[in-house]
Amino acid sequence: MGANLPVDVDRVRLELGRADGPAVSAAALLLTGAGRVRSGADLVARDQPGASGDAVRHVATPDGAEAVEVDLAALPDSTERVALCAWTGSGTLGRVTGLRLRLVAAGSGTVLAHFDMAPRSETALVAGELYRREGRWRFRAVGQGYDHGFAGLAADFGLTPAPVRAPRPGPAPRPAPPARPQTRGEELLPADMGERLSLRKQQVATSLRKGGLTGVTARVILVLDASGSMSGLYAKGTVARVAERMAAVAALLDDDGTMQAWTFATRPARLPDLHLGQLPEWLRLHVRVGQLGVIGRKKRPKSRADGQVDMRTVGIQNEEQKVIADVRAYVRDHPVPLPTLVLFFSDGGVYRSKEIERELRAAADEPVFWQFVGLGRSHYGVLEYFDTLPGRTVDNVGFFAVDDVDQVADPELYDRLLSEFPLWLGAAREAGVLR
Repeated sequence: MGANLPVDVDRVRLELGRADGPAVSAAALLLTGAGRVRSGADLVARDQPGASGDAVRHVATPDGAEAVEVDLAALPDSTERVALCAWTGSGTLGRVTGLRLRLVAAGSGTVLAHFDMAPRSETALVAGELYRREGRWRFRAVGQGYDHGFAGLAADFGLTPAPVRAPRPGPAPRPAPPARPQTRGEELLPADMGERLSLRKQQVATSLRKGGLTGVTARVILVLDASGSMSGLYAKGTVARVAERMAAVAALLDDDGTMQAWTFATRPARLPDLHLGQLPEWLRLHVRVGQLGVIGRKKRPKSRADGQVDMRTVGIQNEEQKVIADVRAYVRDHPVPLPTLVLFFSDGGVYRSKEIERELRAAADEPVFWQFVGLGRSHYGVLEYFDTLPGRTVDNVGFFAVDDVDQVADPELYDRLLSEFPLWLGAAREAGVLR
């Protein structure tokens, strides 16, 4: 779930299959960049077999299952995503064994991706999606379920469909082939870290579902305070553990599983991008605090690995406004048709409140949500009350603080971390900040 890969062929087929249990229906929703259908014509199902001039067609596979064939080159520019949905007219999808999705090259029949799913009480789900990224098509395994059938799923994407017939019974498909390896390097992680990441991705998905979001895609940026007062949290490994937990957010939300990152104190510094398969080494090399002597003198320089920031140049004071400005400039200079979620961790000591307020007010018209997390009980200045300040297009800032983040269980942390992001998404779309 959450894995993705580029699609380098023009015509593909999304095939649903199962080993046993009730028959499963397939349908596709053609979505705009805002994640919504334009009309009922953007639904492709057995009773409505074509859309966009037959660029998307409902078809049957040789073994009697249902599928959707997509001519990516023929899709209009206004179609940014094609979501493949699955549901059954006979109880829950938990009764279906061996439920799987295959991405197949329509011309050659080559299997490009294979995704096994294990639904429980859901009655419908978004199995996977094709989406544009920087002018190219990609595929992402989604696997997000709904408890209110296809009608409830479709309504979340702006469609109130006419009743869709339950699937016709048919012969049971052949057993599913072995699952393909994940596509973004997650299989390279140590076994224990890979297991934690997999579980945390599910917990992130649950937190998003509570906010009414499924299948959402966003660019994720991590910002880590490296001021002098943070040295104890770095020494105890707390900051590294936080960064590992945030990797799960990027793994689920970000379409390529890559997270941009900054560190800051007196000055900001951009860190190398975090790629999931390199997570252990990235934590070891780049989650570091400033190098100071006991009386404030800079330590002698240490040799650095390629890409490591010289932390002596970052300093020790709190200048949040500088890194906020840096991240804003990066987002402007690297536009993507996605919202951006900034996860910003600090232990407080905020004293540049006017400068911070000026940056965040100016950012209210940008497609970025700033989620600040306080790691302790220090003074957080404007961050504590910014979301109550009037005079902004939308409320673009969230904040909460915890006494000991290591004692906060993953489900609670992700619930708090992602509780305001869905609200901002809706408000930003309504205000035209997101398109």
